[in-house]
Amino acid sequence: MPTHFFVLGLDPLRLPYLESIHHPEEYRFHPLLQLEEVVLAENYPYDALLQKAERQLREFPEPIAGILGHWDYPTSALQPHLSEKLGLRSASLQAVLKCEHKYWSRLEQREILPDWTPDFCAIDPFAQDPLDQVTIDYPLWLKPIKAHSSYLGFRVDNERAFCSAIEMIRKEIHRFGDPFNQTLAHISVPPEVAPINGNWCIAEEIITGKQCGIEGSMLDGEYRIHGIVDTVKDSKNQSFTRYEYPSVWPRQVQHKIRAAGEKLLRHLGFDNSAFGIEFFWDEQKNTFKILEVNTRISQSHSDQFIKVHGVSNHQVAVDLALGHTPDLSNCRGKYRSAAKFMLRRYDDTLVQRVPNEAEIREIESTVADSKIEITVEQGQHLSEIINPDSYSYEIANIFLGAENQRELLKTYRQLAGKLHFEFSDGKEPEAFQFNHVRY
Repeated sequence: MPTHFFVLGLDPLRLPYLESIHHPEEYRFHPLLQLEEVVLAENYPYDALLQKAERQLREFPEPIAGILGHWDYPTSALQPHLSEKLGLRSASLQAVLKCEHKYWSRLEQREILPDWTPDFCAIDPFAQDPLDQVTIDYPLWLKPIKAHSSYLGFRVDNERAFCSAIEMIRKEIHRFGDPFNQTLAHISVPPEVAPINGNWCIAEEIITGKQCGIEGSMLDGEYRIHGIVDTVKDSKNQSFTRYEYPSVWPRQVQHKIRAAGEKLLRHLGFDNSAFGIEFFWDEQKNTFKILEVNTRISQSHSDQFIKVHGVSNHQVAVDLALGHTPDLSNCRGKYRSAAKFMLRRYDDTLVQRVPNEAEIREIESTVADSKIEITVEQGQHLSEIINPDSYSYEIANIFLGAENQRELLKTYRQLAGKLHFEFSDGKEPEAFQFNHVRY
């Protein structure tokens, strides 16, 4: 008898990640809601999605071992919410929303790790004069209480930039804010948080330094880290250019973020789920700041785990659902280093040509285990991309493994240079700096 799991927003591109775990023949992975409903959608009617998914689960004739999710909101809330309804192992919806609500999360962080928490304040973008609510100095980062992938996130250097950002936020914030308010209605929100709903923003001090994320799990109070991934930004320090695994941060620095993560999650009451926490480390000052807490594994890291460990990080999610302690320490893959690279353009333009399937397969054949995913379509304006960040447009993802960082970056340059895009402005994809950040 196979063990049945449902996976929110499962699509053909990510199914191989689930099949890259130990003994995949023992499991059956079923899609729960479509990718177009929970990721590539213009709107996310949370309660309607919740009801539709619950109906699908209850109509399934066999026992269900767990519900898996590797996407951001609304998946990150639907997974614990549905698990609670069906009595499946997961973090509580209350604990998850403490992490998901950016202002609430900052309050919790400041209580337990004050030195690791940037200065912040809540901003109502629909107030008569939102500027009156700003209590921190410029420059600052302005973003919605609920969004992801830097959507509607802006660096603000002065009052003029603040007002311009508020104007754009007012037009688009309801896309995530309204469904998030539906989600919040299912839990008890403390009085100091309740007025700050999904259509508010948070202003935060600019965090400087290098960025890194821990991926781990909590199982019945046992805290474990299964990987640390470096999140590297482009030369403008605005958009992500790669997720590199394993981290090249010094061991003593990695030890500090591991310890801080455990302290924070225990304070939040987060248990029986996977997580990811992003940190900044200022090497010169040797100080740390928390960027955010994610309540899931990341599908953006899955290929790197396969290349380095031989199994996807979905192994962790499956083990947790079954009540097994996740442990990738003895898993060995073909490579010592791996990364997901994001090839980008900064300016909006019309995509006139993308590499065709035959060209992609030919380029992939030149590097073992490489994978290229084109994320734009011919005839599309870059501004039409779903969920872009506020400063650039992702046009391709390139997944690579190597023996070391130097080889990884060299191979990326070679493959990216072979991808033949054409844009109406005549420009090429942006060039980035690739620092060799070994310590």
